[in-house]
Order: sequence, then C-alpha cells, then structure tokens
Amino acid sequence: MTHPFETFRYCPQCGSALFGHHDLRSNMCRQCGFLFYANCASAVAAVITDSEKRILLCTRAEEPQKGMLDLPGGFVEFDETAEEAVRRELHEELGIEVHDVCYLFSRPNRYTYSGYTVHTLDLFFRVTVDDLGDICCADDVKEARFFSANDIDFSMIGFDSMKTALRKVIDEGLI
Repeated sequence: MTHPFETFRYCPQCGSALFGHHDLRSNMCRQCGFLFYANCASAVAAVITDSEKRILLCTRAEEPQKGMLDLPGGFVEFDETAEEAVRRELHEELGIEVHDVCYLFSRPNRYTYSGYTVHTLDLFFRVTVDDLGDICCADDVKEARFFSANDIDFSMIGFDSMKTALRKVIDEGLI
C-alpha cells in the first residue's frame, strides 16, 4: 500500500522537487511554500433489502476487487451531497430510482487503484426503492443479487469496510 505522500514527489503548484514531508498529514514545497494536506475522500454505499429482508449485493465488474461482492455505491462528486451521490450511483450502476435515503453510519476504508491508495470515509445508507424489478447492471457492476444474511460469504466481500458494515447491519438488525 502506497501512502499519498509517497506518490507525489513534485510540488503540484510550481513543479519543484523540493516537495516533501511537513507533518503527519501534509507535505510542503520548500521552494514556493505550497502546503498540501492528504484528506480522505467521501464514498457512499447503499443497503437495499427486498420484501424478504434479503440484502442486495453487487459483483464488481472492474478493479479494484473485480469479481468480488460489494454494496452498490461509489465516490461522492464535487458539489454533491452524500444523499445525492447515493441516488446518482444507484441510477448509474443499477438503473433504479431511490424513494428514501436514511443515513446509518460510517466506516474508514482504503481504496487502492492504479497503485495509489485513496483513504476514504464510507457513508452507509439504508435505501428504499420503489421498484426492484427493473435492476439493470451497468457502470462497474457485473451482477446484482439478493442474499439472505445467512447466505453471505464474507470471504467474497471485497472491501474491509463493506464486511464490517454488513456484519453491523445484520447483527444490529438495521435492515
């Protein structure tokens, strides 16, 4: 796993190689004084259940964690609320419209892509959908299926934050 500061060796403002460690969360350019903080990115995940209280899990079509199970969701875009991101991601990935979005909890995560690790804060939501019959997998989702809590193979869940979240949702009866 690569820390963000190990990836960026040149100042993003002036291009100087005098860009390096300042403190635990930042790098500073010793030429122009630019200070860069490594902050986490926001991501959302939706807990969707059917009438039998089975949980919708998706098979990832792309790396990272291609072929593994995941909750539907993704990164929050600039100038977008987390609730808007849930609605957009579910429309993009599954072609469904969301009726209600209810925040549950958050978990830290690490998302490594192209050799770069993004530290994320994953926000989990319980989501109500009007019509689950029209799920159409797209974007980075290969397949979507409902699982009863007892049938989830946690070794097939791709991200640690998702494993922890699913266990919490099931154990605490949040579905």
